[in-house]
Amino acid sequence: MLDDLHIHDFYRDAGRILLALFQQFPAPATIYVEDIAGPDTPDEFGLHSPRHLACLGAMTWLKECGYINFSQLVRQEAVEEATLSHRSFMLLVSRGADGVSNAEKLDRVVRGGSSPQLEELMVHLMAQLNA
Repeated sequence: MLDDLHIHDFYRDAGRILLALFQQFPAPATIYVEDIAGPDTPDEFGLHSPRHLACLGAMTWLKECGYINFSQLVRQEAVEEATLSHRSFMLLVSRGADGVSNAEKLDRVVRGGSSPQLEELMVHLMAQLNA
């Protein structure tokens, strides 16, 4: 059986990143890895923890796949001038049949939902962006 805890962390990180940018939209923002993934515990050589690097990887992946934009990485600490892509913004403001926006749903699930609920919502949102 595969241990997919890293995938659940990815969904939580990606959701938090999208929400952070939605709350700042349309102004570009600096997003710090520690604000998304929590405090880092570098090793004795100053290398970041695997959890920190995974969150940084989520930021980079979101950019490469067209979910967000940012101008540059600040070492391995943050991304600068980050914004939602047009498609991500439109997806987050879209409302379902229940009248609730995807941003509101995502906020609820990121704050208090279970990992399976978060996974279901993130897969649904990402599938809509690629439809």
